Amino acid sequence: MSSSRDVLRVEHLTMRFGGLVAVHDLSFAAQHGEITALIGPNGAGKTTVFNCITGFYQPTEGRIALQRGNPAAWDELDELTASSARSRTIKDGAVYLLERMPDHAVARQARVARTFQNIRLFRGMTVLENLLVAQHSPLMLASGFSLLGILGMTPFRKAERAAIEKAAHWLETINLVERADDPAGDLPYGDQRRLEIARAMCTDPVLLCLDEPAAGLNPRESAELSELLIAIRDRHKTSVLLIEHDMSVVMQISDHVVVLDYGEKIAEGNRDEVKNDPNVIAAYLGVEQEEMEAVASEVGL
Repeated sequence: MSSSRDVLRVEHLTMRFGGLVAVHDLSFAAQHGEITALIGPNGAGKTTVFNCITGFYQPTEGRIALQRGNPAAWDELDELTASSARSRTIKDGAVYLLERMPDHAVARQARVARTFQNIRLFRGMTVLENLLVAQHSPLMLASGFSLLGILGMTPFRKAERAAIEKAAHWLETINLVERADDPAGDLPYGDQRRLEIARAMCTDPVLLCLDEPAAGLNPRESAELSELLIAIRDRHKTSVLLIEHDMSVVMQISDHVVVLDYGEKIAEGNRDEVKNDPNVIAAYLGVEQEEMEAVASEVGL
């Protein structure tokens, strides 16, 4: 059921690649200030959903709407859908149809940030430079596309100070102040993961999409990641949508969990509801539908 607290609504999403149906009739919502996890076995369609939300794929069918600011913007959704526009704004708010937008517009206009399974830092740049390059667009605007920056005019100097202050805040948050001038590629793997998330947060996203952020992390690094994501939710009030295979991370930090199997939603709810759902257990164990009752009995459900 739709709520004014929703930040994202995915409605009847279907994605076909020729004769292959990767995602079929998927609907779910993510709410403001919550961590929503999208989980499921390998090949369940999770990354395809992410690619549709972030504009890398144009879905075959369905609606993907994002709201920021004033929740009353949701009242404009049906009229927006009936039009050919990508977005509609009201006082202090806006609603976007992400399926109509290319990836760069989803990131810049709708303010959806994303990280990938494979780390994509600028390895030759310093840690600080990676956080500053994420703020390239506002800096370029403040510089008048270079001229005001070259002349050292006041608007650019103010924007530059603000960018450095924001970068310094995130360096402190991820405990990398002492390595600010080191090449990002020299950091340990776990630090690179957290730096990539901090870089995404420097764009001030409404929705932060993380594709397997705990992949390759040891238990200590996973714990540090969990602390960072909880801080992003609680201190910065940023909504988080993540794909994750590490169930210890999912069950520790998620407010809401959506489970996919073979491109379809098989369960949805809070951590305890999903963890104890026989359909979810059967999907992760790789058993057939008719074997579910036996599996549930074996695990004591």
